[in-house]
Amino acid sequence: MIANSKKAVLSVTVLAASLALAMVAARAQSGGAAAAPAAPAQQTPPPSMAGKKAGEYYKNIQVLKDLDAEKLRPSMDFITVSLGVECEFCHVGTIDGKENFDKDDKLPKATARKMMLMTNEINKANFNGNRNVTCSTCHHGSQTPVSVPAVRDSDSPPPAREAGRGEGGPPPAAPPTADQVLAKFAQAVGGADALAKITTRIEKGNLIFGPNPTPIDLFMKAPDKRVTVSHGPGGDSFTAFDGTSGWLSGRRGSTDMNSIDSHSAMVDAIFSPATDLKKVFPQMRGARPDKIGNEDVYMLLARGPNTPTVRLYFDQQTGLLVRLIKYNDVGLGQMPVQVDYADYREADGIKIPFRWTLSRPNGRFTIQIDSVQQNVPIDDSKFTKPAAPTP
Repeated sequence: MIANSKKAVLSVTVLAASLALAMVAARAQSGGAAAAPAAPAQQTPPPSMAGKKAGEYYKNIQVLKDLDAEKLRPSMDFITVSLGVECEFCHVGTIDGKENFDKDDKLPKATARKMMLMTNEINKANFNGNRNVTCSTCHHGSQTPVSVPAVRDSDSPPPAREAGRGEGGPPPAAPPTADQVLAKFAQAVGGADALAKITTRIEKGNLIFGPNPTPIDLFMKAPDKRVTVSHGPGGDSFTAFDGTSGWLSGRRGSTDMNSIDSHSAMVDAIFSPATDLKKVFPQMRGARPDKIGNEDVYMLLARGPNTPTVRLYFDQQTGLLVRLIKYNDVGLGQMPVQVDYADYREADGIKIPFRWTLSRPNGRFTIQIDSVQQNVPIDDSKFTKPAAPTP
């Protein structure tokens, strides 16, 4: 609600930029930087949120005082998508160029505070403080909580149970281990030796969102550097991970990603997922059979230090990675970002996806790659955040 949700559509080119070969920093995607007017060259940068709590950084914070300051805006985004509303549903917003988010003039804001206290108490009393109940638990994208079961909208019988899970069925076959799934993935895209020979990649393509595609360029370097340039109508936007942290750049200058975005971007920048996923996610739970549409897949649950929790879905027949879902912890809940991979093609002896679709609670778009160059020189300076302009 504090974040500029209305600008999400206009900033989709920034969103697309952060999806090099896979995923994107979820919070960075929903920011309104690309839609905002150009800032003066001598604009004073905002004070840093690093190490501060929301109650120290923002005005009139009553319930979320102890939340990390950098998580407050993503938490407000979580509320907007959980209730299907915009910032102004609870907040006064901006009047005559002045922000008034701290005002308490609207009743829904007081109600939201009560609901946050209520969910905190439910989780504390029933789930050992774990965040099992959130806004989305009851609202499901509606302003009014869903408290009545839905009626049947068809006279068709309910789906039959899967073979082996009902009474009397044969026991299900033991699924492969995580290492076996990852080994098959590596083999499906060309093998570890072939993958190791590729150290850089430049891709050119288009962001497909609405009737007018937006050109993008993606520059990647092993093991974990990436920058994507989106050539939007208002100028170029950059989203990058330099091997250590993420940054954004556009008409309003350059800025570092917050820790949520940067951790997510670290996953995005994995140059060779088939061989490096286990390095980033040392905790990999064994495969579980699942389905995407009519296709049988194996799902792995992956965790690592300073990364979001990730679910990886591999086609049981081809072994290829077909879906990845990241769960970014934004304070009030987990914000999912789903990427579906398709159109795998061979390039210099390995296979890479030429199309991926990113879906979030408040929107989706597709990136289609048209051309790929690999093992071309890319200087490390390409991934370095531009210096601030001299006043």
